[in-house]
Amino acid sequence: MKKRIIAIILTAVMAATMLAGCEESGSDKDTRNTLEAGNKLQENQPTPTDIEFSLQRYNLERRAYYLNGEIEKSRNVECEVEKPLGYIYLFLEGVGCVARDTVDGQVTPLTTYLTPDSEFYTTGATATADWIPDIDGTYGENNEGIFYFTVDGDYKEWNGIYHYSSTYYEIEDPTLLVVTGEEAE
Repeated sequence: MKKRIIAIILTAVMAATMLAGCEESGSDKDTRNTLEAGNKLQENQPTPTDIEFSLQRYNLERRAYYLNGEIEKSRNVECEVEKPLGYIYLFLEGVGCVARDTVDGQVTPLTTYLTPDSEFYTTGATATADWIPDIDGTYGENNEGIFYFTVDGDYKEWNGIYHYSSTYYEIEDPTLLVVTGEEAE
């Protein structure tokens, strides 16, 4: 019995010694606090699970038909929700606003896809990827930028500066000057 008590005391002393040597750094505390704050916000404002129709997927479906020559199919893809109308203003650096359109639905990044580009598998310490073709049978990456459809059903892509708004407005002075890097000094 005495040996058991000594063993328990020694175990407790060793555990206390190990814990005392494991002080949490400021960086570790910040990381833990940030994760806790994020978890709290996610609990208070969870991801909506009642969205039943995605305008992003709708745009991607229309784009797939359009870019593969099936323009009429693209125009006839059914939308199960009321699409918002928006206004997009396209700018060229040093020139200003060069175009504006009424957007039917929303603007979608060119880098968004309907399907994943690969499936990852892990076996022990090894990870492999099986690349999956896009819906048109091709592989690769899209350019940076956006695409959208106009209310007339036209398809547009843009890889420059743009402004999207739910409200239409006139641009009085269409000159836009973008200053970057050393020019800003």
